[in-house]
Amino acid sequence: MTARLVNILIAWLCTCTGAVTFGTAGCGGNAVQAPSSSGTYTTSFPLTENPISEGGHWINGGAVGLDWTNISTTPGLAVGHETNGNASDATAILTGTWPANQYAQATVYWNPDPREPVPEVELRLRSAISVHNNRGYEITFGGGYLIIVRWNGPFQNYTYLVNASGSQYTPKTGDVIKATIAGNTISAYKNGVLMGQTTDGTWTDGTPGMGFNSGASGGTYDNTYGFTSFTAGPT
Repeated sequence: MTARLVNILIAWLCTCTGAVTFGTAGCGGNAVQAPSSSGTYTTSFPLTENPISEGGHWINGGAVGLDWTNISTTPGLAVGHETNGNASDATAILTGTWPANQYAQATVYWNPDPREPVPEVELRLRSAISVHNNRGYEITFGGGYLIIVRWNGPFQNYTYLVNASGSQYTPKTGDVIKATIAGNTISAYKNGVLMGQTTDGTWTDGTPGMGFNSGASGGTYDNTYGFTSFTAGPT
């Protein structure tokens, strides 16, 4: 595609959405950056979508997996919609083919209602979703804990790899959380500091993504915590 055609396409997208940018060209505001030549994907959630799609870049746990739930966006914020707290976490993973060594990173919005029992912000690695199947690795920061979980595929079938408690794991608004996998080593970071690490070799492929847990009050306080931006790429 010629540069002129690219610019025409960008101009049309800006007219229709007012918010989409690709590469270095664009129309400002919140951005969705399509996967670059280095394989990264970045978004600050410019659209109002339920479930999140961003032009077909996301697969949702409710829409596709059926047993889990979806993630929605309003400009600048992604939130989950788990409804009953039975491990039906809101999940969205990226489409496409990704290298096995990968990372996911997000900026947190954190103001959970005190009546929300189990607010969690989650990153996913080496994940895949199909009907009644949701597998991969979940790296989660919650109120006073960090967990790294292997999702084994079927509904409610998962294995804890790390389950650590402490106030240092509680996120706050503006924190940047990151999860990486290289070989069999899974690492969790908050603001650039290593917070937890484990090894597991069960899943060797899949895509990065994100998720949210809300416990038994799911649906009531969805908008009180989420992500304001997300980036994924190769490690």
